[in-house]
This record gives sequence, C-alpha cells and structure tokens, in this order.
Amino acid sequence: MQSQIVTFLIKCPDQKGLVAKFTTFFYEQGFNILSCQQYVNAMADRYYMRIRLDAAEAEISKKELEDKFEKVATTLKCTWSVHYGKEKQNVAIMVSHTSHCLYDLLERQREGTIDCNISLIISNHNKLKPIADMFGIPYYHLPVSKETKIQQEAQIVGLLEEYTVDLIVMARYMQILSEDFINKYPQRIINIHHSFLPAFQGANPYQRAYERGVKLIGATAHYATVDLDEGPIIEQDVERISHESTPKTLKGIGADIERLVLAKAVKCHLQHQIIVSDNRAIVFPESGE
Repeated sequence: MQSQIVTFLIKCPDQKGLVAKFTTFFYEQGFNILSCQQYVNAMADRYYMRIRLDAAEAEISKKELEDKFEKVATTLKCTWSVHYGKEKQNVAIMVSHTSHCLYDLLERQREGTIDCNISLIISNHNKLKPIADMFGIPYYHLPVSKETKIQQEAQIVGLLEEYTVDLIVMARYMQILSEDFINKYPQRIINIHHSFLPAFQGANPYQRAYERGVKLIGATAHYATVDLDEGPIIEQDVERISHESTPKTLKGIGADIERLVLAKAVKCHLQHQIIVSDNRAIVFPESGE
C-alpha cells in the first residue's frame, strides 16, 4: 500500500477487549497508529471508534486489508467503513437565492481549509451564476415547480452521477427534496437550517424567533432525511441576542452563524469524523489532520 493516511470508522456492540483487538489487528498488518478516538454509549451499549493509520510500512493491498478486517468485524458484529487519505471527494453545492454560505464554502475550498473538489453548483434560480463564474465552477440552472419536480430531480441525479459526486451540500437550497432523492444518498446530503433545531422548523424562522422574543438564535447543520429538518445533527451554534434585535438584525446574525456551522459540518464529513447511529451523529474532534 502506498504511503498515506487510512481512517477506519467502526461501530459495534460494546464488550471488553475491543481496543486491544482492533489495535493488535492494525499493528499486525504493519500500520502505525496515529490516533485512536473512541466513545461508548452506555445507555445503548454501543462502542464507536475512529482510528487513523499511517500506511507507510504496511505491505498489504486495499482489498486484502478490507477482506481481513471484514473477518474481524463479522466476529464482533461491527459496522465499519474505511477511507484512504489521497481520495479527494467531489462535492456538489445546491443553492437558491442566498449567497453567503455558497461564497464561504467556495472561498474555504480555494484557500485549502476545506479539502475537496467542488465540482458543480446546482440551483433552481439563475441569480448566483456570477459567483460560480468568478470561481470557475460549472453552474446548472434547473428551475422547478410542483409539476416538474420529478423531472428536475432526475436531471440533478444525472449531473451527480456525471460528476461522480460524493457529497451534496444544500447551502440554503430552499426546496424540499423528495423521499426517492434523499434515499439515493443516505448520509451524503448536508443541509444548513437557519434555526437552532428543533426550534422554529420550516421557513421564516427569524420572524417567528422575533415574535417569541427568544434570547438565543442559532443554526443547525444536519444530514437530510425524509423527515424534514429531523436528520442527524452534525453541528450547531448559537449567539445571544436581546429584545432590541429586529427580524432584519436577527437574519444578519444568523447568516454569520450559518456560514461557520455549515463549513464545520462539511469539514467533519470530508475528514471522516462522523459515525451515524440511529438518528444521532457521533462527531469526533479533529486529531491533528
């Protein structure tokens, strides 16, 4: 195997000796362990591990590694995935009218703080095409109505397949995706919700937050599921406000939080820091990536 970082994400029923079994396995295959993060959910009796390995001295192919680990995983009733460091992921961004999250992701990708290929931008409006042109990224304007939703989503799926997209980011794409579409990409669609879920789901949350006189506003990034705004939460943040805040000022504060929350969620996904268990996202912190 070429010199690279290999990341395993593992979940299984909790039991004694798991750390020793996993670390011994990787040692015997010639890997150097760079970091080993773990979490035990005692209430669910579940064990989670994120382990990063240096493959410089490992004389084993990817297929051999995966076949050998599958035997261990079967014995321990594990669900697992493996990710190889040199495999840069292809990302599609979906937007509507609002530009702040799009700008932020494009700039972070250009600066290298988010390591991926932003392959294309898809929108149901043509308003943000100048931004795509500025960054030299293909922009696809695919209008949608209730009558054309099935055809429009089929066009989107075709583009995602054409560009071999690994991750879809809904950067304020103000359309509800169909169940069929979401089920094609489980845990591969990240949505930013301009509210601190589960409060103020749906549209126009800042107006409703103002009407309730809230003292905190925030944003939530989560994986999209068929249950609207109820997918596994990856990242959230809040900021304190006062009675003097108007819906307009709340929206401006919220936009800043949305940028940070979405960028962090995307980065966590790209760096393989997330294990989804039921409807919870176990998010491991960065470990020297």
